[in-house]
Amino acid sequence: MDAARLLKLIAKWMLLLLVLAAVVGSAVAFFLWSLDAVTLYRFGHPWLLYLLPLAGIAIHFLYKWAGKNAEKGNNLIIDEIHAPGAGVPARMAPLVLLSTLVTHLFGGSAGREGTAVQMGGSFADFFVRLFTLDHHDRRLLLLCGVAAGFGAVFGTPVTGAIFALEVLIAGKIDHRGFLPCLLSAWLAKLVVDLWGVAHTHYQIGYVDTANLLRAIHWREIAWVLVAGLAFGLVARLFVWSTDTVKNFSLRWIKWPWMIPAIGALILILLTVLLGTDDYLGLGVQPAQADSVTLVSAFRPGGADTWSWLLKLLFTAITLGTGFKGGEVTPLFFIGATLGHSLAVFTGMPIDLFAALGFIAVFSGATNTPVACTVMGVELFGGHFMVYYAIACVIAFYVSGRRGIYHSQLPQSPTVRY
Repeated sequence: MDAARLLKLIAKWMLLLLVLAAVVGSAVAFFLWSLDAVTLYRFGHPWLLYLLPLAGIAIHFLYKWAGKNAEKGNNLIIDEIHAPGAGVPARMAPLVLLSTLVTHLFGGSAGREGTAVQMGGSFADFFVRLFTLDHHDRRLLLLCGVAAGFGAVFGTPVTGAIFALEVLIAGKIDHRGFLPCLLSAWLAKLVVDLWGVAHTHYQIGYVDTANLLRAIHWREIAWVLVAGLAFGLVARLFVWSTDTVKNFSLRWIKWPWMIPAIGALILILLTVLLGTDDYLGLGVQPAQADSVTLVSAFRPGGADTWSWLLKLLFTAITLGTGFKGGEVTPLFFIGATLGHSLAVFTGMPIDLFAALGFIAVFSGATNTPVACTVMGVELFGGHFMVYYAIACVIAFYVSGRRGIYHSQLPQSPTVRY
């Protein structure tokens, strides 16, 4: 390729990535701001939970009338990256944004990653059609959209780039496209920052600040190995639980619109019986000072022994009966509170094991151990990078090949692009 063609190609992709990052970053910033607003509004009006069945019915009919193939969510985007089909509809972005906000406003236990990734993929495919890009450029821009959405929503651009490439095939990274994915994720995260929307910050206090890579203690390593097994098993339980709720509902509930309504009624009943709303919504902001949250799991007394199991149950029912959002932030919550419980049991540092659970359960449920190890570095610092890698890789192997993204391909040497 001569210099003129190379410069033209670079200019083309820089323009595409700048436009994509500006749009996705702005959409994610609005989404994060709106999500905080509806969460705080629900805290001030707890009676909204009792309208969750109606909200579920509304989401069902919204997707039935306007959703079409957008109902497949993240799996549709992964399918379109693997093999071009009908495309990612532009309506996916507003549909998932609205339905996720409705889910959180009325108390459904869901996340935000799915919304950001779907918006990123939807906008990317819109630009593909707008600029009439070919098959190879389309695939790359879709990857960049996924990376931009993920990196912007969590403030982790390197993780976003690796996640977009690693999530396609379980246990394998197709490194082609890493640089444009990284640029799109970083630019989208920068746009979110420019809008003044802050990300949640976590910190491991148990660290020798004099050494970037501290000495490894074999007693800690032994418990990290055990914890990795537990994180992988719980990731497997989460995937099985969500799939079971969905399959059971489709098989035994005659009217599809009743599925989210019945799921909502079960969530209401569980909330009343438990006497707490800690396991509703996103799980990051506290409704009361003593609420169990993702952030509180990093400090002593910030989670109960079975907080992880309750959040898993609430999320499996919410997502398995058709509410929208994402699985990743609930997986963070489940992992961090499980890590908290394991630390209390073993005498290990609570904040360290909460951080390990945070990334390792996610690793097991998505089959993305490299991205999750890097996420540990981006969120918590590099002091415990060896521990992050051990926990994430073990959780990945223990969890099995079936993850939360059913369109993810199993590792196979026969896969070609």
